[in-house]
Formats: sequence, C-alpha cells, structure tokens
Amino acid sequence: MLNPAAAARRALPAVDRLLKLRPVEELAVRYGRTLVTATVREVLDSHRRRLADDAAAQFDEAAFVAECASSVEKRMRPSLRAVCNLSGTVLHTNLGRAVMPESAARAVAEAMTRPVNLEFDLDGGSRGERDSHVEGWLKRLTGAEAAVVVNNNAAAVYLALNTLALRREVLVSRGELIEIGGAFRMPDIMARAGCKLKEVGTTNRTHLKDYAEAITAQTAAIMKVHTSNYAIQGFTSAVAESDLASLAHEHGLPFIVDLGSGMLVDLEDYGLPHEPTPREAFAHGADLVTFSGDKLLGGPQAGLLVGTKALVGRIRKNPMKRALRVDKMTLAALEAVLRLYSDPDRLAQELPGLRSLTRKHAEIEAQANRVLPHVVAALAGSAEAQVISCSSQIGSGSLPVDSLPSAGIAVSGGGKRRGSFAERIATAFRSLPVPVIGHIKDGAFVMDLRCLDDETGFIEQLRQLKI
Repeated sequence: MLNPAAAARRALPAVDRLLKLRPVEELAVRYGRTLVTATVREVLDSHRRRLADDAAAQFDEAAFVAECASSVEKRMRPSLRAVCNLSGTVLHTNLGRAVMPESAARAVAEAMTRPVNLEFDLDGGSRGERDSHVEGWLKRLTGAEAAVVVNNNAAAVYLALNTLALRREVLVSRGELIEIGGAFRMPDIMARAGCKLKEVGTTNRTHLKDYAEAITAQTAAIMKVHTSNYAIQGFTSAVAESDLASLAHEHGLPFIVDLGSGMLVDLEDYGLPHEPTPREAFAHGADLVTFSGDKLLGGPQAGLLVGTKALVGRIRKNPMKRALRVDKMTLAALEAVLRLYSDPDRLAQELPGLRSLTRKHAEIEAQANRVLPHVVAALAGSAEAQVISCSSQIGSGSLPVDSLPSAGIAVSGGGKRRGSFAERIATAFRSLPVPVIGHIKDGAFVMDLRCLDDETGFIEQLRQLKI
C-alpha cells in the first residue's frame, strides 16, 4: 500500500492534460509551446518535491497555472531594462553611462533593420572602410589627420601600443598608472599589448629630466595618461604636454596622450569644470590621442584613436584591429552624436548627458518640490520624505573631484534601525515597473533628481510602490 505522500505524487495530473488547460494553452499561444511545455514540467517537478516533503500538501490547479504563468513571464522579461537614474551619478558605469539622443536611436534602428553601406563605397561601387563613416567628423572636431574606432578606450590604448611599441619600452609617469573600473589597470593593458612599461618619476612628482634620462634605444614612445578618475593634490609636479612632445620629437619618438573620458568641446563654455580635449592635446604637440565615446562625449561604447596619418595608418593595418572593430549600430549611433557637435550652441539641449550636467540647482529644486507630495502620498505614512540639497557626481572617471549642486528627496524612518529600513525603501523603489535607483546616505534613501527627465512617468508609477 502506497504511503500518503507517494499516493499524492502519483495523483498529480500528467503533463499532456495540464497543457490542455485553457490558461496554459493561452500561454503557449503567446510564448510558444516549447517554452511553456518545459515550464509545466519544471513546475510539476517542483510540486512533486513539495509533496515528498509534506504529505498533507494538495495539488491546486489554479495555483499551478498561476505559477507557470509567473515563471514564463519572468523568464521572458528582458534582462536589460530601462531604469530611472536618481543615483546622483550622471554618467553611471553600472547604468550604461551616457544616455544617447533620439537621433542616435533612430540611426541605430535604421542600421539594424535594413542593409547599409557599412563597408561599401557607394561612389566607386567597391569595398569601403567602415571607419570612414565617422572619420571625417572626428578629423573635423579634433583637428586630427586620421581616425580609427574600436570597441572601447582600453582597446584603443591596447591597439596603439601593440602597433607602435611591440617588444619595446613606453615611458609613463608613475603617477599616471591608473586603474579603471573592474580592476583593469594601465600596466596590465600595456603588458598584454606586448610592450614594456618604464615608469618615470614618483607618484606625486615627475620632471622632464626623469623622462629624458629614461630614454634608450629600446624606447618606442612617450605616453601621457590623463588621470581622469582621480586627482593627486598637494606637493605635486607634472610635465606639460608641450614639453613632453618636444622631448619625444627630439628623439624621433611618437607622443601619445590617453584622455580616458575625453570631450570634444570646452566644458567651461557650459559652466562646467574644464576637461582636456583632443584638439588641445594636438595643439600641445601630441601625435596620437585616445579617448572614449560613451562617457562625456555622450555616444555609444567606443574607443577613438585620432592622430597623424602615418600613425593611424599603421594602427589600421594591425591584425588586431579586426578583432576590436565596432559594428554598424555603434557607428550609426556615433555618427549621429558627432553630428550634434557641429552646433555647440544647441549641444546642451540635444545631448542628454550634457543636458543633465548643465541643469541649474534652482530648476532641480523646483522639480523636487513638485514631486515630493506624490512621494509622500505613495509612502502612505510608512516613512517620511523631504526635499534636500545634495551634490551630483559626473561619473565614469570624469572630473573626479568636482561635484554639481543638486536637489533630491530623502526618505527616512524606521527608528533605531534606519539603515535596514532605508534598504527596504531602496528595494521597494527598485521593484517599480521602471526601477528607481537612488543611494543610501546617513540612514536615508536619497533620490537625486538631476537626471529625472520623465517626471510624469515617475509620478504615475509611484501608485505601485509597495513598502
């Protein structure tokens, strides 16, 4: 005689019968029979294990169907989802860095859904070069003679060094041996590129004679790395780019400048702290400049190499260029963003990242006061909320010691257990249809509104907040 648990398991409906249930058939129509069948089997196995642990458990058909529907819908939900960036960091690496303009989105959609002349010369009817779609703009905007695009700035540095300094030495100041996000370090990239790092100077002070004394027959290049993600202050000394360029050229060496983030206009014109540009580097004598496309520039993830025809020509012939090249979607987005730089007067309105960076404190504070009553209503007395002044970070290794005055909403409560309560509030906001990403400070959940561009959408979804 079977024990109750075994009898209950044997009484479970067969997969075929469950698949004929009307709600399950509707799931199959919507998501496909293969996925739904696999889900029914998984959920049924789960029920079978449950009965083994609890003989008193009963099979509930309605609950089973609901579990199947929930499982299928969760599996089919996109992993990459839009979020509301109220973190206080404008160019947040974990949130995709720069938000691109609508013109870039349209260009990408066109490139994705139709054949394009990616490597086809329409004038001559022959094979073309994919970088040609953006090279003209990069030359015009930086003052370079030629340009190459790869998939990120680390790749740009790698390709430049692998081409110009393979099995030879590159001089870099010890104070410029940066580490970027994800523990990727400049010395490691240089080693993988097949060149030897030769450190000069000290962490806080490097002089021109340090470079001069380090030059040997094995030296292939002098490199200047912009410390875009940190700053050394106090008793410091660094060598001017123009002096390094002169020294390099005296010895017949290329002078390479890695800007890291990189920008194509003077940010001071928009009331922001200065960030060096490729055009400035060339004015100081640089032969090759590398920088990112997806940070301050406001475009897609890309590494941009701009410089002399001779050096870029050598880089373009490196076999690794093919391994590091970008696809048609990246080029479409990058070209659309670069076009915006032809009109600097409208750039702050057209480029989402720059628009967020240039928002005035008074404007953000007024928005916070409009939004506050809706947040208070959604909290329904479970927590307190108030408008606060705060500081926004630019992010993604850009202008690390500079912050921008902003305003936000702080949600607090929970008595002595403020930290855990703030975590619960943060989880509740992340669980909204469009997850809201803030940060916790001093026991409160803080939403910096500098990047809140869809105020109406944010307010409407607050009705679904569950504390």
